[in-house]
Amino acid sequence: MVTSPPSVVVVTGVSRYLGARVAARLAADPRIDRVVGLDPHDPPARLLGLLEGVERIRADARAATEAIADLGAEAVVHLAITSVPDSRHGGRAAMKEQNVIGTMQVLAAAQGAPRLRKLVVRSSTAAYGASFRDPAVFTEDTEPRAVPRGAFARDILDVEGYVRGFRRRRPEVAATVLRFAPMISSSAETSLTRYFAQPVVPTVLGRDARLQFVHVEDALEVLHRSVTEDHPGTFNVAGSGVLMLSQAVRRAGRVSLPLPEPALSTGAALLRNLGVEQIGMDQIDLFVHGRVVDTTRLIGEFGFTPRTTAAAFEEFIQAHAAGSTVTAARLSAAENAILDGIRRVRAAAAQPAPAGRETP
Repeated sequence: MVTSPPSVVVVTGVSRYLGARVAARLAADPRIDRVVGLDPHDPPARLLGLLEGVERIRADARAATEAIADLGAEAVVHLAITSVPDSRHGGRAAMKEQNVIGTMQVLAAAQGAPRLRKLVVRSSTAAYGASFRDPAVFTEDTEPRAVPRGAFARDILDVEGYVRGFRRRRPEVAATVLRFAPMISSSAETSLTRYFAQPVVPTVLGRDARLQFVHVEDALEVLHRSVTEDHPGTFNVAGSGVLMLSQAVRRAGRVSLPLPEPALSTGAALLRNLGVEQIGMDQIDLFVHGRVVDTTRLIGEFGFTPRTTAAAFEEFIQAHAAGSTVTAARLSAAENAILDGIRRVRAAAAQPAPAGRETP
């Protein structure tokens, strides 16, 4: 459904990559008069250039009520959701404060904004959890089969619960929840891109999970359309197709380090000392069980098809080829050497034994 774009848009979380890119893209849209970025932190220097056309207000979610009402916001895009706790900034407690309490405060502000027409909230496919009881493919109507172990997944369930309450209180507002698969591109920096960019990639011993990704540019396109058009509802956002974890590691030219599942959590400090990205429970569960979602609803509603998981991952590989410890050429040479060795052994075994000698 296409309606007139909002004239005033408030975007939370503009001090980070996704929030800054979304705000910049909306500010460049001539149909939108004003884009305001709301964030308690100043963006890093590498993102400042993107935000030249964006008004920035340095304020946390507690100040959102007054700010959103005073600005006359017609759309709120809530992207201030963090997936990994940062020990330098309060760890898990600060992460929950931002994700859960921050969302409550933003939604309270949105509820009291009389001109509000659209609400767009970033969510994640982590909302489905990960367990051995999971279906092969999740649709938007699938409920988690088990309470997620990961902190981020539990936060996402709380966030979506608050959005459902908002929808009941403000049914006239087009509320869109976007469940993104892990984002990847040549320039995005997330815990997952850092994971695959490492020379040594820890994996779960005996498991080979099915993975899906979404290209950042496709995520930006869906977010933009959610603001400029009316698409109420909840949508999975992912690239079609899957990559097995072993395929992804191999294509990235990295070395896999299979570890027992408990070792990935208890040995996090050791892995960090070795230069390996720390992994949370959300990622461990993903690497054990995998997760694949259906995007039929997204494609039908938005009229947009994200590029495939394989294509998105290929762009990431090309941008990080210099850090590869095992190049594609080396892998091919190693495979050929192994195959040649097997052929020689088979050929030797097929030769008849010389006369006068017994075959053992």
